[in-house]
Amino acid sequence: MVVYGDGDYLDETGTVVRPRPRRRVDLEAGRFDPVGVDGGALRPTLVGEGSLLDPQNVYAATKLHQEHLATAWALSCGGSAIALRFHNVYGPRMPMNTPYAGVASIFRSAVERGDAPLVLEDGAQRRDLVHVRDVADAVAVALEATGSRPPATMRPYNVGSGVVHTIGELAAALSTAAGGLAPVVTGGYRSGDVRHVTASSERAAAELGWRARIGFEEGMLELAHAPLRPPAGSAPPTRRRAG
Repeated sequence: MVVYGDGDYLDETGTVVRPRPRRRVDLEAGRFDPVGVDGGALRPTLVGEGSLLDPQNVYAATKLHQEHLATAWALSCGGSAIALRFHNVYGPRMPMNTPYAGVASIFRSAVERGDAPLVLEDGAQRRDLVHVRDVADAVAVALEATGSRPPATMRPYNVGSGVVHTIGELAAALSTAAGGLAPVVTGGYRSGDVRHVTASSERAAAELGWRARIGFEEGMLELAHAPLRPPAGSAPPTRRRAG
């Protein structure tokens, strides 16, 4: 999803627009919602695969580059490719204590340690949270679909639940399900974070026959009690011999 940057918004006339970049002075003052180029208020809406691509950090730029490479391969070799744009994936066996697995892993690790999840900004950031088993189903369906696609083509698909939740709701749901400490909204921010990005996955439903099946409440209850795994590359625990 990071290829989109900040998501699509509607201005006061209902026209789809992109916001101007958020300014540090606004973030430090607690004004987190982006505004239009004229300073007017905006309402977030869903992004489709045809939405503007606007990667805003190195990680996002590399993801878009992968799509460009797949497209170049398909064109030069006559193959067919599908790009799956995963939204916020969560589920069992997420790696613990790492910022690279997404906010659900960060919150779940805090709950595991007995700490309160720390929520940046005001917690109202909108995301699409999709369960890892639904993502696995999407991968299987997409692999099968490449065999029937026209040659020299690449087609992207959003892979999301289709239901919008906020980061604050995610933290609260995990804490409640695990019986942990209530989240703490810090008001802090990270440079390069986007405010709202949520997906329409209707193309995947129409063309691949895929829809997410695991609901938010069911998924959060499972995640709250599912085992975590050490982050990739970490040393295994040292075993001591008795005596």
